[in-house]
Amino acid sequence: MTAAPPQSPRLFGRGSWLEDRRIGDILRKETIGGVLLLAGAVLALIWANSPWGNGYETLRGFTIGPKSLHLDLSVATWAADGLLAIFFFVAGLELKREFVAGDLRDPRRAAVPIAAAVGGVLIPAVLYLVINLSSADGQAKGWAIPTATDIAFALAVLAVIGRFLPRAMRTFLLTLAVVDDLLAIVIIAVFYTASLSILPLLATLVPLAAFTVLVQRRVRSWWLLLPLAFATWTLMHASGVHATVAGVLLGFAVPVLRSRKAGGPDAAPGLAEHFEHRFRPISAGVAVPVFAFMSAGVAVGGLSGLGSAFTDPVAIGIIVGLVLGKPIGITAATWLVTRFTRAKMDSGFAWIDVVGLAVLAGIGFTVSLLIGELAFGLGSDRDDHVKVAVLAGSLAAALLATVILRLRNRTYRRIHDAETVDADRDNIPDVYQQPAGSRTDTA
Repeated sequence: MTAAPPQSPRLFGRGSWLEDRRIGDILRKETIGGVLLLAGAVLALIWANSPWGNGYETLRGFTIGPKSLHLDLSVATWAADGLLAIFFFVAGLELKREFVAGDLRDPRRAAVPIAAAVGGVLIPAVLYLVINLSSADGQAKGWAIPTATDIAFALAVLAVIGRFLPRAMRTFLLTLAVVDDLLAIVIIAVFYTASLSILPLLATLVPLAAFTVLVQRRVRSWWLLLPLAFATWTLMHASGVHATVAGVLLGFAVPVLRSRKAGGPDAAPGLAEHFEHRFRPISAGVAVPVFAFMSAGVAVGGLSGLGSAFTDPVAIGIIVGLVLGKPIGITAATWLVTRFTRAKMDSGFAWIDVVGLAVLAGIGFTVSLLIGELAFGLGSDRDDHVKVAVLAGSLAAALLATVILRLRNRTYRRIHDAETVDADRDNIPDVYQQPAGSRTDTA
């Protein structure tokens, strides 16, 4: 009897029920985080442009921390180097889980969002360099600013405007954004390390190795793990490599699969899932909003100040990269993968869906602001222009994506209203129990 040939992976194809439910849980948390992130940014802008704007700068520049460990840092630096390490720790956990135990452990399914993320990094960087390469005052070093996608903002916008959009689109955006963050942290480590101290960098391996051994043995004791994590972060900071890299490495060290010794693979959630459950609310609800509050405040200076910012080639390059570069890069990379590989668009989806998500990925807030500070210096005039450009570009991308995806949401809503999706006694919708490709999930 001849075995049936394997089906080609489909872009935006329906994943497993467990994976789909997990993505839904993440979206609910990220939606709240996105609202808090926006609130932090708005409050910072209001305060920085109020008569009490000097107080905002005083708060950002206030120094705290032990001098003996060279950690007497400003509040703004603690937010960028310390709190964002939590954000990248969660990103590391999510990325590892996607590729070890998620639907994307299949290389054919993972190829599309990975290629999309790479395209969404390359094209914005190229467009920025085209605009700024001829400059002689170091403007080109900001090439990586428009390459990042903000997970919290993008998912929050998608959750608000796309209730009836297929969850596979949300899964695609989440995976693209996480891979995008990984590429961003590699860029930060490689291109934005001003000076490198080898001894602290090598010493980082000691607490990191101890942390890895403990988590591989399923140790959850905070009084053991947190000191090792802090030591890893401290030594990474001392080495000259941006300290958020430590967060990613610590996330990668956590095992994803359940312990077989504890009664089989279905005995209990994996340790990565446990840590993600614990730290995601801290990341989305505290770390990222506080960073936004400490980084987004820029004194615009009225219309003249805005005019100065928007005529700066750096700001122009950032806005073009976010609003045009992101959708061009993501859409082109997705088309190339579907054109030259076995990956195919799932029935019921259109390329306008890809374009809508690609435009939405142009919301580059958190990591873009971080790279801007590393490229031009915290508090510099050019750093202020970077903030204005990131805010303007992200807002433009959000508005354009809202228009596109709201129209698509209406289409999927009509499909949803015309169909009846019932659940069996096991509370799993029938659509997840049908052969793959037999129908399109629009719930």
